Amino acid sequence: MNTPHGRTRAALLAAGRALALSFASIVGSVTLFVLAVVSIALIPVGIGLVTTPSVMTAVRKHANQRRLLAVTWSDIRIPVPYRPLPKDVRGGFTGQVERTTLILKDPATWRDMQWLLVDMTAGYVVSILAAVLMIYPVEGFVLAAGLWRVFTDDRYWYGFVPVDSQATALAAAALGVVIFGAGVLLSERLLHTHFVIARSVLAPTHERELALRIDRLTETRHEAVDTAASELRRIERDLHDGAQARLVAMGMNLGTIEALVEKDPAQAKKLLAMARESSAEALTELRDLVRGIHPPVLAERGLGDAVKALALRMPIGTEVEVELSGRAEPPVESAAYFAVSEILTNAAKHSGADRIWVDLHHGDHMLRISVTDNGKGGASAGSGSGLSGVERRLGTFDGIMAVSSPAGGPTMVTMEIPCELS
Repeated sequence: MNTPHGRTRAALLAAGRALALSFASIVGSVTLFVLAVVSIALIPVGIGLVTTPSVMTAVRKHANQRRLLAVTWSDIRIPVPYRPLPKDVRGGFTGQVERTTLILKDPATWRDMQWLLVDMTAGYVVSILAAVLMIYPVEGFVLAAGLWRVFTDDRYWYGFVPVDSQATALAAAALGVVIFGAGVLLSERLLHTHFVIARSVLAPTHERELALRIDRLTETRHEAVDTAASELRRIERDLHDGAQARLVAMGMNLGTIEALVEKDPAQAKKLLAMARESSAEALTELRDLVRGIHPPVLAERGLGDAVKALALRMPIGTEVEVELSGRAEPPVESAAYFAVSEILTNAAKHSGADRIWVDLHHGDHMLRISVTDNGKGGASAGSGSGLSGVERRLGTFDGIMAVSSPAGGPTMVTMEIPCELS
C-alpha cells in the first residue's frame, strides 16, 4: 500500500465506502430519526407504545451496523452499551408499556438519537467529502476530453475555473488532478474521521463501559464454567465409547488368545491380528482426543504454525498470513486456535467458497484474527449458529467478534483478544 498505485487503490476503496456511508447517513439516519421522534411524541395517546419498541430496535440495528463497519473498515471499536431486556417481559398492552419504558430509560437510546442527528449532518458531510474528492476530478478530465464544447452557448464553471475553450478545459483538468491528489491523501483519513465522530457519540461513558465490562465478564465466567463442564463430559463420553471400549475388547481377546495359543494356534493368530488392529485404532482415537483438547503442534510451535497446520487439512484452498513476534498465554492461544478451527469448519461446510484467507497479527496489545472467504455470504452470529459459540469462547478473555457477510459474499469474521506476547 506504500506504492502510488497501492495508495490510489486504497483511496478509491475508501471513497466507495464513504459514498455508501453518505447514503446510509442521509437516508437511513434521517428516516429513522423522524420515525423515532414521531413515535415517542405519540406515546401519550397510546400509539407510540406500540410503535416505539419496533422503531428503536431498527435504530439499534442501524447503529450496530455502523459499529460493525467501523471495526471492519477502520479498525475502530465502538462498544455496544444497550441494557438487555428482561426475558420475562409480559405480552399484550402491559408488556408493550413495560418494554417501551425500559427502552426509554436506557441512556444508550438517547445516545443513539443524538448520533442520528450527528450522522445526518457532520457524518454525512465528512463521508460525502471523501467520495467527492475522488469522483469530482472525473468531470474535469471529461471536460478536457472535449465535453466543454457542449456548453459553448453559456459559460460552464468547474470549481472556480470558467470553461469556454480548450485551454480553460485543460485548466479544469489540471484542477481535477489537484483535487484527485487531495483525495488520495485525504479519503482514507476522512473515512476514519467519520467513524471517530460516530464513536464520540455512540460510545458509553467510562463508568457505563466499566459496568458493561463487569457484566460481560460475569456472564462469560459462568459460560466458561459451563463450557468446561460440558467439555469434561464430552471427553468422558469419547473415552467410554471409543478408546476404553476398544481396550476392553482387546483385553478379552488377549484372554481368549491365552487359552487358545496351545490348542488352536491358527485361531489365536487371527485374534492376535484383531487385537493389534484394536490397539492401533485405540491409539488413533486417543491421539484425536488429545488433539481436540490441546493440539501438540499448538503447544510445541505456537498459534501461527497450528493454524497453518489447520489450513493444510482444509478441503478448500486456504492461505494463512502470520505476523506474531512472540507467543500469547496458552489459554489465549487455545481459544484463538479453536475459534479459527470452528470458523474454517463452518466455511468449508456452508459457505460454498473455493478460497479462504486467514490473517493473524498483534498490535496495540490486541491479537487480531480475520478469516475471509469468497463464498455466498449470509453468515450470522445469532443464537444457535456455530459463530455464537466462538463469540462465547472469546468473551471469556474479554475478546470480541464482528461478522460481515452480505448476501452474495464475501464473508469476513474479525476477532480481537486483548493479550501480550512473550
